Amino acid sequence: MAQQEHHQPLLLDNTNDSSDHDELEETAYDSDDKVHIVINDAEASDDDGSKTPPFSWKKLWLFTGPGFLMSIAFLDPGNLEGDLQAGAIAGNSLLWLLMWATAMGLLVQLLSARLGVATGRHLAELCREEYPRWAGYVLWVMAELALIGADIQEVIGSAIAIKILSNGALPLWAGVVITALDCFIFLLLENYGVRKLEAVFAVLIATMALSFAWMFGEAKPSGTELLLGILIPKLSSRTIKQAVGVVGCIIMPHNVFLHSALVQSRDIDHSKKGRVQEALNYYSIESTIALVISFVINLFVTTVFAKGFYNTPLADSIGLVNAGQYLEEKYGGGVFPILYIWAIGLLAAGQSSTITGTYAGQFIMGGFLNLRLKKWMRALITRSCAIIPTIIVALVFDTSEDTLDVLNEWLNVLQSIQIPFALIPLLFLVSSERIMGSFKIGNILKMVAWLVAALVMVINGYLLLDFFSNEVNGVLFGSVVCAFTAGYAAFIVYLVFRGITLPRWCKSKSVTDALN
Repeated sequence: MAQQEHHQPLLLDNTNDSSDHDELEETAYDSDDKVHIVINDAEASDDDGSKTPPFSWKKLWLFTGPGFLMSIAFLDPGNLEGDLQAGAIAGNSLLWLLMWATAMGLLVQLLSARLGVATGRHLAELCREEYPRWAGYVLWVMAELALIGADIQEVIGSAIAIKILSNGALPLWAGVVITALDCFIFLLLENYGVRKLEAVFAVLIATMALSFAWMFGEAKPSGTELLLGILIPKLSSRTIKQAVGVVGCIIMPHNVFLHSALVQSRDIDHSKKGRVQEALNYYSIESTIALVISFVINLFVTTVFAKGFYNTPLADSIGLVNAGQYLEEKYGGGVFPILYIWAIGLLAAGQSSTITGTYAGQFIMGGFLNLRLKKWMRALITRSCAIIPTIIVALVFDTSEDTLDVLNEWLNVLQSIQIPFALIPLLFLVSSERIMGSFKIGNILKMVAWLVAALVMVINGYLLLDFFSNEVNGVLFGSVVCAFTAGYAAFIVYLVFRGITLPRWCKSKSVTDALN
C-alpha cells in the first residue's frame, strides 16, 4: 500500500534554560521504519536560528555515522580488485589518480548529502516528484540494476573470503548463501537503533584498516616510491585501462541515492537556516574524514600488490579470486598467514557493502515507488535479485577464475551505464533555487561538479566502448546493442533537457518555503 514517507522533523529542544551551552543530549525515536536521532541543544534557545552555532566536538560526534556508511562503497570488493590490479600492473604510478578520484567521489557525495539535508527528502523521492511517472520508472529500473550489479560483486567477494577462511571446506555457493543471511542481521541491528548499526560498520571499517595495514607492514613498500606515486602524475599506454578502472569504480550510483537518505537520520529544524547550515558543516567534515580513511585503505592494498607483483609475470593474471593464493606464495605463512589476513579484510569489505546495498535498496524502492512494505519484505526482494543469479554463477563456475573475471567485467559495465542516471538528476536538483533555496550550489561549484560528472561519464563511456568493441560479435547482437545505445543516449538527452527547464516543471516545496 502506497503511503507518504515524509515525517515532520522533531525540532531541537528549546525548553532547556541551562547556561551550559555545551550540554548536548541524544535521544532517538522511530518513524517510517527508521530510527532518527534528535539532538537536544541548549544553544537552540539563544538565537532565532539565523546564525550558524559555533563548532562543537560533541555535536560532531552526534552527527558522525552516515558518512562512514557511505564510505563503504569506496571499499567494496570491486574497488579492492581495482586496487590490486592497478598495483600489480602499474605499480605505485596511479596513486595520484586514486587520490584525485577519491576527491571527485567526495564532491559528489557532499552534493548528495547537501540535497538530503536542505530538502528533508532523499534523491529517489525527489526524482519521483520532479519527473513524469514513466521517467521515474526508468530511473528506478536503472538504479535497481546498478544496485544488483554492485551486490553481486560484493556477495562474490564475501564468498571468496569465506572459502579461504574455511580452507576450501565451504564452496563458493555456500559462501553466497551465508552472505545472503546478513540482511536479516541488518534488520536485527536496525531494530536496536541507528547508532548501534553505525557502530557495527565502524568495527568492520576498522577490521579492514587493520588487516590491510598489517599486509602493508609485511610487504614493507618504499615510502619514497609511495610518496612519488601520490605527488607526481604518471600515465602510460600500458596502464590506461587500470587508470580508467580506478576512476570508474569510485562513484557508485546506488551510493549517491543512499547518502541523501542517510543524513536524514539526524533531525534538524528546517525552519532555521543556521541549523541547516550547521548540519551541512558537520556532515562535510565527517564525510571528508571517512573518505580520507577509505583512501588510506585503498592505498594499502594498491602498494602491497605493487611491491609484490609489479613487473612480474604474474601481474596480468591477478584477480580477486586468486589474489590470496598469490599473496601466500609471495610472502609466506608466518605467525599470522597473510592469506587469512587478506581474507578477513575482504570479508569485512564484502559483508559491510552488502548490508549498505540492502539499505540503499530499501530507500530506492520506497522513494521511487512510494511503497511502504515491511522491512523484511523489502530486504528479501532487494537481496533475492542479487542472490539468485549469484548462486547460479557460483554453482556453475565455482572453480573457473576466468569466468568470474569476465562476469566482473560485465558487472562493471552494468554499473558504468547507470552513472548518468544518478549524477544528472542530482546536479540539476542541487542547482535549483526553487528546490534548495539559499542552499543551492554556486556557479563555481556547479561548474566544477559538471566537469567532474562529465569526466566520469566520458571515462565510463571509454570503458563501454572498449568492452563492447571486444565483446560484440554478430549482426543480431550488434543491432540490439546499437538500438539500446540509441535509446540510452536519447534518455540522457531528455534528462539534461528536463534539468535545464526544471524551474518550469518543479513541483517540490522548497527550503525557502520551509524557512518562511
